[in-house]
Amino acid sequence: MAVASLVWGCNYYLTDSVHSCKKMRSSKNYVNGVFVNSIPTGMIKAEKRWGLVGKYLNGGDDDRAPSKPLPLAKMENFPDRSHPDAFRFVWLGHSSVLMQIDGKTLLTDPMFSKRASPIQWIGPQRFQPAPVKPDDLPRLDAVLISHDHYDHLDKGTITKIAVKTQRFYVPLGVAAILEKWGIDKEKIIEMDWWDESTASGLRIAATPARHFSGRGLFDRFSTLWCSFVIVGRREKIFFSGDTGATPDFQAISAKYGPFEVAFIKMAAYNEAWPDIHLTPEQAIEAHRDLKGKYFVPIHWGAFDLGLHSWYEPIERLLKAGQPENVRIIAPKMGETVDVSTFDNTYWWRGLMPVHVAKEKSRP
Repeated sequence: MAVASLVWGCNYYLTDSVHSCKKMRSSKNYVNGVFVNSIPTGMIKAEKRWGLVGKYLNGGDDDRAPSKPLPLAKMENFPDRSHPDAFRFVWLGHSSVLMQIDGKTLLTDPMFSKRASPIQWIGPQRFQPAPVKPDDLPRLDAVLISHDHYDHLDKGTITKIAVKTQRFYVPLGVAAILEKWGIDKEKIIEMDWWDESTASGLRIAATPARHFSGRGLFDRFSTLWCSFVIVGRREKIFFSGDTGATPDFQAISAKYGPFEVAFIKMAAYNEAWPDIHLTPEQAIEAHRDLKGKYFVPIHWGAFDLGLHSWYEPIERLLKAGQPENVRIIAPKMGETVDVSTFDNTYWWRGLMPVHVAKEKSRP
């Protein structure tokens, strides 16, 4: 695997990106031809594999996909040119977040295609179309990409928004993928963990995450994965990308925190892969370590990538956050959010089965 990844990462993807390959090899996270996490990390537990196959074949839990379309809000007045210094954001589903900070417009992990797959006739399918189309997006000062998995790095979306994007910020190795898709390499900023760059006056840092990478059969761990920190004049924002539980959250907080808003993934978990995806309870712990003020859940509501019901993660998150009065913001997709005035509507409960919904009460 190490040899295959080295060949794939530094030869197949990289055409004239010699500097990029050299930077990969010099990274502390690059060991024996592959990228590694800061602590030992397993993938799928061997003893769980056959049971996992059975669950997938039998459909897993009930309600893995909504029985009706989820409610969408129409994105309005974004960005707000009359209040350029205001922090506002729009959750576009899964891990795609459009945000305005210091008058700049940023987008994370843009994925608007029908399937999270290399081909659009098979693979994980969206519950419904994204709330906006690439053409509906405003001009983007920066696009942040956390890793190369198909539900976070989508060719169809990237190629459509390239013309309106000033800079792409990506972890090591991912620049070569964008270059192969025709993205001007001058637009791409490739980053190792703890690297910093600027985006139209904002400070952007690539920070650690506990996950993995790979888009094919032989390229696992060949590119890096990361979380991001965005530092503005007033707000500091954290974006988790995909991650499992890690002590790196404390290190990130010590260097950059506390954070006004933390966008943290909290779905697609399973006991078979406990190291690489946070559970809702672990996400609350991560928020505590990061010293976040507002918690915005991401990586849910768009795809069935686990075996739990589509609404289980958000309900478990609310329950886990209640004892500590965690300020959770869970907007509809497409809804423009001002964190200082937002009020949860618990919109998903109207789509949950009646026998489940009636057991829930507002936190």
